Amino acid sequence: MEKAKENEFLELALGALRKNLPGQAKIKTVKPLRDPRLRADYLLGIVMQGKEIRYYAEVKANVTKTDKLLVMMRKGEVDHPLLLVTKYVNTHLADELKQNGTEFIDTAGNAFINQPPLYVFVKGNKPDIVKAPPLKRAFKPAGLKVIYGFLCNPGFENKTYREIAAKTDVALGTVDWIMKELKELRFLLDMGRRGLRLLQKEKLLQRWVTAYPEQLRPNLTLGHFRGDPEWWRQKKLDPPKAQWGGEVAAAKLTQYLQPQIITIYAAPQELDQLLIKNRLKRDQAGEVEILRRFWKPAEIWKYEDLVHPILIYADLLATGNERNIETAKMIHDQHIVQLIRED
Repeated sequence: MEKAKENEFLELALGALRKNLPGQAKIKTVKPLRDPRLRADYLLGIVMQGKEIRYYAEVKANVTKTDKLLVMMRKGEVDHPLLLVTKYVNTHLADELKQNGTEFIDTAGNAFINQPPLYVFVKGNKPDIVKAPPLKRAFKPAGLKVIYGFLCNPGFENKTYREIAAKTDVALGTVDWIMKELKELRFLLDMGRRGLRLLQKEKLLQRWVTAYPEQLRPNLTLGHFRGDPEWWRQKKLDPPKAQWGGEVAAAKLTQYLQPQIITIYAAPQELDQLLIKNRLKRDQAGEVEILRRFWKPAEIWKYEDLVHPILIYADLLATGNERNIETAKMIHDQHIVQLIRED
């Protein structure tokens, strides 16, 4: 989200919160955060009975399933509790967030604050009808392909536009406006003769994993299938043709899961041979999902027949399964952090 829009949502939400605070409670601190390790947008302070309650605030225009999971994952990782700030939380979502202990405020005045001696829970307020801002093109399918290439391959942003287009399977003209937009969003810095530099990589990653299951993944499905029990366990795929994703890739990487959904990313022209070789039968309710690969594996690959950890991480978060979320955090900490560490 652009900084100006973040500020707008935050000011509206804080204004609405002030109306719900007890008379002796005051909002004291509102400070932007620039430390990428914190993965939050603002530091907030609320003073109540002489005690200052501090929050790290994360601003989201709309709360997706992935956003909820990311906030839950980060509890206990930081010095202060996390506060979700958003445009609108409906009654059902308010109850869900309260149940899992996620504190929030929105621009309509709905809120859940639970830091003794301060407790606020308001739900049911309706928002003003305001047209949602259009989704930035960088977080639509073509942009997500380019961002994935940048996150997986440090320095890839300094390739020529023609090379970027070829390796990410995106039109050359499309690369131009994606690069412009990433600069406007302050994810890409032009340093002149020293080239381009990718910034706020952790924040960009979280934006990517939030958008991926909604914008790109649904268009990749080649079909659902069923195979023999445990057929995948000793099976090795041919990386140029197909790779394991999701729960199977996570299980092979961490030894921590018993997969329920078997995910394979494959080149479409290899689908028939993949089905024959593994005795898979088409079944809309089957546990095997085969998705079209959207990247060029030769450039991105180091993990043999598993997709990149960033994609495994996104697949796991998209399931909403608690065990998968735990595994996603392990993969983030063990395999992704070093890739997105700020230079």
